[in-house]
Amino acid sequence: MQRHTRAMTFVLLLIATLAGAARAEDVLQGNAVTESALIDALAPPVLTRGLRPEGVAATKPSPGQASLLIEFQTNSVGLTSMAKEQLAIVGKALNTDRLMPFDFVVEGHADPRGNADANQRLSAGRAESVRQYLIRDQNVAPGRLRSVGKGDREPLNRENPSAPENRRVTIIRVVQASQ
Repeated sequence: MQRHTRAMTFVLLLIATLAGAARAEDVLQGNAVTESALIDALAPPVLTRGLRPEGVAATKPSPGQASLLIEFQTNSVGLTSMAKEQLAIVGKALNTDRLMPFDFVVEGHADPRGNADANQRLSAGRAESVRQYLIRDQNVAPGRLRSVGKGDREPLNRENPSAPENRRVTIIRVVQASQ
């Protein structure tokens, strides 16, 4: 039963990831990294019953992920001071009532410069660095976060491989089988 639940959770996470794949213009950076923007991106939609006032459009469902342009020291897993400021906001958002019930995957992404094995190690190290910072400095429960390196396999900007948005961290809400 537990194996079936894990398999179902993985499949749902994969579907959510593919369905909500980020685009270059969807990467949060600088002043766009706010607690409310993160909650809106990561929380499931609030479903209500009733009528919408005339002229009010339906809101689109949350994709359950947020891509962030988190800066690291060159060729390193060391976070810059700007990255720590942004991750402090991420930590606050993850510890809100709307996001507290959920677990998250922290994905590290690299641009395709350098060799693929080195990019894989670097992206995994950066994802784990973000995870550890959120646990240690922002008091996010360790069991709620898992890190994974994606290497250079999922660039957002294929026309400009060295674009900064290809070096990012994506936080994905894990979709539970019961949701």
